Parts: sequence; C-alpha cells; structure tokens
Amino acid sequence: MVAKVDDLLPNAADCRKVIAQVEADRAMQAVRAREHEEAEKHALLERFQRPSGIDDEERLKRAAAIINRAVANGLTETQVFRFPNELCTDRGRAINNQEPGWETTLTGLPKELYEFWEKFLRPRGYHLKVEVVEFPGGVPGDIGMTLRWG
Repeated sequence: MVAKVDDLLPNAADCRKVIAQVEADRAMQAVRAREHEEAEKHALLERFQRPSGIDDEERLKRAAAIINRAVANGLTETQVFRFPNELCTDRGRAINNQEPGWETTLTGLPKELYEFWEKFLRPRGYHLKVEVVEFPGGVPGDIGMTLRWG
C-alpha cells in the first residue's frame, strides 16, 4: 500500500518544486511578452518618425472615406490618429497644457498629418483636436488627433 501511495501522491517538497517551476515559467513568459511589446513599440515609433510616402491626393481620398463613414454613422468627430508621446519633442507637455505653438513639437507622421489638416481640411471648416488621451502612472502617454466638423 505504501508503494502505491508514493506512486500516486507526490510529497509536499515535490509540490513546492513544481509550483516554483510554474511560477518561474510564468515570469519568463511575462518578460518575453514585455520584450515583444517593447520591440513592437520601437518598430512603430521608427515607422512613425519616417515620412509616410503618401501623397496629398491619396491622403485626401483616405480622409474623405473616414469623414464620409463617420457622417453616415451620425458622428460629428472621429479620432484619426493616436501616437506615443515620444513623437513630440517635449513628450506631449505643450499639448497637455494647450500651450500656443504646441504644434511645433510634433515630429514625423503626426507633423505630416497636422500639416495636411492645416493645408486642406482647416480651410474647409474642419477642426483638429489634439490631446493627451492616456495618463499611465499619472504622466502624459498617448496622444490622440480628433477631426471635428460639428
């Protein structure tokens, strides 16, 4: 009977070893997931820092599609872009405080989109709301660009 018990039931020390291994495996998976997320964020930042390569005609077509879809759904605004605050020279401080000249802190794709709005959409009565939309740990995080017409 004792041999069968030993075969069926692990002792407490063995249980603790298995639990320790499971916890170590979970911790390693969490580290890998964070590393993967950081690598994706870094790649996204690099992509957003480079010129998009999209010409004004294509961007106008895309803007029209976004606006028309939102209007058909009865909306008077739509968020058109969300980006990490690292794409601002001051990490979003001027935007968060709505300081005059905040737009000069934009770089990369956000700057391109702002310039597109200023050149094509602003003269047609569209407004652009740019604000910090996330505050992880109480500090400015992602920034959203919302196009408004109502």
